[in-house]
Amino acid sequence: MALFIDEPVTRVADPAGKPTLPTIKPTVDRFGRRIDYLRISLTDRCNLRCVYCMPATGMHFAPKDELLTDEELLRLVALTTELGFRKFRLTGGEPTVRPNLPELVAAIRALPGVEEVAMTTNALLLPKLAPRLAAAGLDRVNISIDTLDPDRFRRITRGGELRKVFDGIRAAEEHGLAPIKLNAVVVRGFNDHEVADLAGLTLDHPWQMRFIEIMPLDGVFDVARERLVPSAESRALIAARWGPLTPEASHDPADPARPYRLPGAAGTVGFISSVTENFCAGCNRLRLTSEGKLRLCLLRSDELDLRALLRAGATDGELRAAVRAGVWRKPWGHGLKDGLLPVGRGMSQIGG
Repeated sequence: MALFIDEPVTRVADPAGKPTLPTIKPTVDRFGRRIDYLRISLTDRCNLRCVYCMPATGMHFAPKDELLTDEELLRLVALTTELGFRKFRLTGGEPTVRPNLPELVAAIRALPGVEEVAMTTNALLLPKLAPRLAAAGLDRVNISIDTLDPDRFRRITRGGELRKVFDGIRAAEEHGLAPIKLNAVVVRGFNDHEVADLAGLTLDHPWQMRFIEIMPLDGVFDVARERLVPSAESRALIAARWGPLTPEASHDPADPARPYRLPGAAGTVGFISSVTENFCAGCNRLRLTSEGKLRLCLLRSDELDLRALLRAGATDGELRAAVRAGVWRKPWGHGLKDGLLPVGRGMSQIGG
């Protein structure tokens, strides 16, 4: 355990008096990957109930007292910045249903060392929240949109209105929450025949349309097994409609979406191929669930209980050491090819 003995972090100030961080050695895992990106689930609740995310019935939501408080959440985020974490994404459930969201964004954005705060959302509440989120310092948003057919959208989301998603996209653009990325989970028999239509959104808009393979998470194992559409199939469908896809030369290997451009398009299309073309070698992230569990891989059940440490009175040094230990034991990959399935939590309970 000597490997994880923590050293105190001394803050210094720049000439303007704003606190800054000293030079920090990047936190790396045992495979040499630099881990500097934390996805934070603010809640396991959502105002939709998508077929690939939640079961139709029997969903268990955590009691309020099991969720991290604002103060606990901000303490943990501040400690991760002291370990070299620089990028943060707010997820859910649906993060916009969390109370005090703009205030949380502002508090995270103000932490020394934070380079980006983004959010993944279904966009339904963005017309109301976008001005305050932009003023608080939110950099950009990813928005879920799985179909362009209002009736199909209603079925996939079990009651959602597609019109409200586009209202949210317009609000995000108006308030500078860009570049906008649009997420579609491709599910055979639900929306696989629409991938070319969705890709066509990038012809006239500077968006990235991202096609995500459905992942086998608890509650949707059967859907994932029976309705997986490989990214190669989606690419072929798009190319057949719009012409050859040209890979983008400036792709960041840590970005799970491999981007391409359609002929003459203003935006790009991307493919997140967790199942058939995994990107584990470039993974730079951990996840913090709304209950305070540090999840080391989306598709592995291994977690570290930071909430228990917080509420037992752990010092900052002990919490930093725990995060370092979690980073070190982060697995190389998700293990799907070996038959390992992440039981115990669905996507809304983990954070996307």
